[in-house]
Parts: sequence; C-alpha cells; structure tokens
Amino acid sequence: MATFEDFMKLDIRVGTIIEAKVFEKARRPAYQLKVDFGDDIGVKRSSAQITELYKPDDLIGKQVLAVVNFPPKQVADFMSEILILGTYSKDGVVLIKPDREVQNGDKLG
Repeated sequence: MATFEDFMKLDIRVGTIIEAKVFEKARRPAYQLKVDFGDDIGVKRSSAQITELYKPDDLIGKQVLAVVNFPPKQVADFMSEILILGTYSKDGVVLIKPDREVQNGDKLG
C-alpha cells in the first residue's frame, strides 16, 4: 500500500500542450508532445501513447495533468521528461484534465 507521504512526493502539475507530432521511431504508436508548465517549470517533452482517441492537431491547446518530477526516460532517440496522466478505457487512453482552464504550472494538491 502506498502512503499519503508517498503520494505527496509526486509533483503533479497542469500544463498546456503546445506541440504534438507522430513519434515515428516509437515501438508502440505514440506522439511526441511539448507541454508548457509556465515560467517556473517551463516547456517539457513527453512521449505519450494516446493515439487511439486523439489526433495531433486535436491536442494543441489542451490542458493536461502530468507528473513533472520523475527522472527523464529515453524512448528511442527521444528523451521523455514528464508522465502525462490518463485513464485506460476500453477505447484507449483518456487524458486527465482540469474541468476548467487554470494557470499552467498549477499543482495538484
């Protein structure tokens, strides 16, 4: 079982997707994303396997929640810096997002 202290170690922030393109070199279908988390954190990159329900053009401008304090992970020739959060549904991954627009960098808490 995870403790509350374990959960509090995660730095989960809101960011806006500013760039999305097909990740050609990924073994499983994925997109390369750039997400803006505001002035304090800046723009971070992510490899996201969300191709079943989203097209790259549909992602631009969407706010998402992401873990920003995991170590970077090498995916093919791309360094993924954040983990974008989503739920595994029967049709594919559904992104977790605020129900109204908030400031980039706002922290889940």
